[in-house]
Amino acid sequence: MEEHNYHNDNNIKDKYMIWFFAGAESQNDKFNVFTGSFIRLMKLILQDDFDLIRGIYSRFPIVNVIWALNNAQRPVNEPSGTKITGSAFNQIVSGRLSPETQLVLLSSSSGSIVAAQTACYLAEKNRNNVYLNKPFHVILGSSMISKRSVLYEALIRYQEEGIIGTIIYDEVQDEGDNSIGVGGLSRREAYSNAFGLILPVFSRKFTGPSFLNTDIETGHIHRKRSKSIQKALDYIDVILVKNNLAGEYYREKALEILDNHGFYSSDQVVIHKTG
Repeated sequence: MEEHNYHNDNNIKDKYMIWFFAGAESQNDKFNVFTGSFIRLMKLILQDDFDLIRGIYSRFPIVNVIWALNNAQRPVNEPSGTKITGSAFNQIVSGRLSPETQLVLLSSSSGSIVAAQTACYLAEKNRNNVYLNKPFHVILGSSMISKRSVLYEALIRYQEEGIIGTIIYDEVQDEGDNSIGVGGLSRREAYSNAFGLILPVFSRKFTGPSFLNTDIETGHIHRKRSKSIQKALDYIDVILVKNNLAGEYYREKALEILDNHGFYSSDQVVIHKTG
């Protein structure tokens, strides 16, 4: 059996760039199981065409969660003057970004709020193709953003205008995760939802377990999945295989990584040839 050799495409570099916005617990070098595994595997697949947005979070997760709850409803008024969105935007446009780059903004959990805010900022700045000649893609995983919010509607509007390409939301939510969309339509609703998630015994809307329960067996599904390598494999399957957001070259590499981890994709293709 002869192992498949990927074609040597000297133009593959600079064609794709995926930036990852991690969740509230993450630091530049400190991650939960899902985030650490996902970064490691994506680096194996995309190498320099994948990177983590860095230096935007407080070392206190609660501060990051509060920012997300405060900004999950609508685009911020002055994104350039907001430290988190301004820094994220600058990392993206100051990096290896050519007009022909296919850019993907990928996120998880509270990081999806930062990704969505940054996407709106970039879309507005790129109306005249200042940075990119093609629509960029946005993935909002395990997201606190409500699909009825002004923020999500803004992303859809940019998509309709052809500035944003694919938006993936439903495929990267965990079934049974009642924290999805907790940002609501207002800050008041966001904090009410957050309180209900933490203390479901006092809530008419939410049932247990509490979001604070991180036990691998009895804990909240959002927290349990954050301790799972499987979640990283699921994300890779959705993003690089099923939706093919980084082209066929990286799709084949993703399939090989998934195969090596015993993961079967519904879009599985033959990646070895008989001699």
